[in-house]
Amino acid sequence: MAFTRAPGKHRRPSRMQRGTARAAGVAALAGSGVVGSLAVPALAAEPAAAQTGLTPVVTLGDAVADRIDAQAAAQHEAAREAAEAAARKAAEQAARERAAEEAEQARAEQERAAREAERKRLNTFVSPIPGSYVSTGYKSGGAVWSSGSHTGVDFHAAGGTPVQSVGIGTVVAGWGGAYGNQVVIKMNDGTYTQYGHLSSIAVSVGQQVAAGQQIGLSGATGNVTGAHLHFEARSGADYGSDLDPVAYLRAHGVNL
Repeated sequence: MAFTRAPGKHRRPSRMQRGTARAAGVAALAGSGVVGSLAVPALAAEPAAAQTGLTPVVTLGDAVADRIDAQAAAQHEAAREAAEAAARKAAEQAARERAAEEAEQARAEQERAAREAERKRLNTFVSPIPGSYVSTGYKSGGAVWSSGSHTGVDFHAAGGTPVQSVGIGTVVAGWGGAYGNQVVIKMNDGTYTQYGHLSSIAVSVGQQVAAGQQIGLSGATGNVTGAHLHFEARSGADYGSDLDPVAYLRAHGVNL
């Protein structure tokens, strides 16, 4: 049966294709034992293995593989650096958050400490004459008091002894008739304290005073028989609202 060639042009195999085909043919012949029966000059007439075109293909494949390996290594390094950068950023953010939290805690603690200090300051009471003692007690009877009894207590004090406010308050009165030179203070808790028979006054009406602040000097002004400090505690501003001064001071933490 006769075969006709299909019409159209046919490309000549490329050098690589020819070399690959030739190498494949040699391999097939070797496998069948034909190569062993060929004369040496016939093999010598073939190109050397290095000239078959396989080497360029292998070399090209190695170069591509090297480039892929290099790209993979670069991507791996970039990923590692990105992970480290992200970790650093997260650590820095966490550090900032911790610092902010610690700063907020410190601020809150300072505010609490300030409030506590202010509370203590507002509630701090002292003796009107440090180191002195009560020479005449509360409700002592006798004709020397117009009410028939002592409405306060007397603290022993020589003339000119510094007298201080027992707590925080506002000065509301000065001269007091039978009490001589006096200072009346409306305390921060709404009660009143009175300091009578002073030789001099160091504060004025409307002035704010603190616990332990000097308000005058003890003396013997008004109806007295000698120098001392007359001290009263009152629930209101008016005469007759007196409280036990010793109990009042002790209730505010003053030891007498």
